Amino acid sequence: MKRALITGITGQDGSYLAELLLAKGYEVHGLVRRSSSFNTERLDGIYQDPHAPDYRLRLVYGDLEDGSSLANLIKRIQPDEIYNLGAQSHVRVSFDMPEYTASTVAIGTLRLLEAIRELGIPCRLYQASSSEMFGGAPPPQSERTLFMPRSPYACAKVFAHQLCQNYREAYGMFIACGILFNHESPRRGIPFVTRKITRAAARIKHGLERKLYMGNLDARRDWGFARDYVEAMWLMLQQDAPDDYVIATGESHTVREVLDVAFGALDLPWERHVELDARYLRPTEVDHLRGDASRARDKLGWKPTVAFAELITMMVRADEEDVRSSLAGRAPST
Repeated sequence: MKRALITGITGQDGSYLAELLLAKGYEVHGLVRRSSSFNTERLDGIYQDPHAPDYRLRLVYGDLEDGSSLANLIKRIQPDEIYNLGAQSHVRVSFDMPEYTASTVAIGTLRLLEAIRELGIPCRLYQASSSEMFGGAPPPQSERTLFMPRSPYACAKVFAHQLCQNYREAYGMFIACGILFNHESPRRGIPFVTRKITRAAARIKHGLERKLYMGNLDARRDWGFARDYVEAMWLMLQQDAPDDYVIATGESHTVREVLDVAFGALDLPWERHVELDARYLRPTEVDHLRGDASRARDKLGWKPTVAFAELITMMVRADEEDVRSSLAGRAPST
């Protein structure tokens, strides 16, 4: 039985990846930070009682800001594969918390690499790189495109990405970097733009909100389905040799188009409900990201399965179902 360690297992990607690995027969260890409140809702569908005989999903305390905890966990678990998904991953927030972002994204990756190197564990590492690293580079962006980061988050990701390349070359470590373009799902965090839109549309439809405040509506992104993208992560670690791969749909759409699909699915004119708020603008904007995933298609046999409109409609329908369930369980007002 293969063992995998996932940092960021409670996030969107981590939960889908855990499901995939469990279905493939892995023993999955997930890194969670100590908190006074639980943040494991995305794992509810695969939670296993620790007393069950086939106990293969194990949540362990640790933190990318604590190198000793990482080393101790890796030494104890002896993983065959490590998926480094943990980070402060909100681009706009990284301008407000640049030091924390750099500590988790950049130095956190360094701590993880050093733990693996010093222990001599013969494991394979997947590094979650980001399309934000391309920043101002013109599309389409591929593995050969120069990085032009335009946020503290993107700068930290570039550091981590190039550090992984250096450790791969210097120490012969099996490290594959997935340069993932935007990937969404009903499990996407509410502060991220697609989920912010689909959730607001559902709540406006049922009278729980009236307005949605947005920033740049003209930004173009390459949006795909997160479940497709975690399969690419796994495929990267099954290859004979490590490499870097862009994972993307090859299509880009504006934020306005997300509004069109989300509100249109509920027969709502978004122009009546959306207002612009400068607080949601970035100090430096990334105008257009569109990926060229030819290498992933040719070497991994990977391709996306969910189209843009289908994805956004899936998300808004899930949010509407959440609203319906909430209203059904609400106590009558007095």
